[in-house]
Amino acid sequence: MAIQWYPGHMTSARKKAAETMAVADVVVEVLDARLPQASSNPMIHELRHFRQRPCLKLLNKADVADPVATKAWLEHFSKQPGVTAVAISCKKAGDVAKIPSLAQKLAPHRCDAVKPLRLLIMGIPNVGKSTLMNALVKKKVAAVGDMPAVTKSQQRIDISSRLTIYDTPGMLWPKIEHPVDGLMLAASHAVGVNAYIDEEVATWLAGYLLENYPGLLKARYGFATEGMDAVAVLEAVARKRGCILKGRGGELDLEKASGILLNDYRTGTLGRITLETPALRAERLASLTEPFVEDPDAAPLSEDLS
Repeated sequence: MAIQWYPGHMTSARKKAAETMAVADVVVEVLDARLPQASSNPMIHELRHFRQRPCLKLLNKADVADPVATKAWLEHFSKQPGVTAVAISCKKAGDVAKIPSLAQKLAPHRCDAVKPLRLLIMGIPNVGKSTLMNALVKKKVAAVGDMPAVTKSQQRIDISSRLTIYDTPGMLWPKIEHPVDGLMLAASHAVGVNAYIDEEVATWLAGYLLENYPGLLKARYGFATEGMDAVAVLEAVARKRGCILKGRGGELDLEKASGILLNDYRTGTLGRITLETPALRAERLASLTEPFVEDPDAAPLSEDLS
């Protein structure tokens, strides 16, 4: 299933971000720690490489991601030039407090009131940018919601005479090349609900959990997973949660069961889960029939980014 979702406001948001990139010192890219590469917008790579801006990658929601996988991703990103990566939870004040000093190290020449540090915060929808902004400013300056694309316009906030922050709307890209990326983004609620069918996404998620986190399924729903496939997992969730279609002779409501599984994953109720690792991503990309270029340095700019 191909999943694409690119609301009209994202085109103007991208143009405005390209303009702001020219005056920013450091790009702060907020990622979902459960799918760090899939939640990294390739357009952000294009923009910052064009302007030669360093990047602080924040693997947010690390408290609900698999810590072993998160460690592997931090090692992976640390090998990239001009990149610093750190695992955080934007809901933890201590994690957020580290961000300005980490960004400062990437732009040591911007260190006083004459040359204040200017941060451009970017990321796809629903990765926690608004929560981060509110925590940095220590008051509500950005709307926070469960649905993607709550923020639709850019804003500038002068935190002090030495620090300015630009907040951008969550932006996806026009074409998601890798189908599994679309499934991961949908499972993590980064795309609008009209772009996918819950049952199809939940079936993929159930299969992944069955293969990689069967113990979490058993602990949460109380059924043994041996001999099951993805559809059987959804059926078992439906039975355990009483998802029965009325007037249909006891037929299971797999749509409702799908919503339960997806919500339990999204909220972290199911446990600490990561949907991709560097090694697994390499395997997935190698399985594509068409060559897939992921190195932003190797990808040509498709249009004028100035």
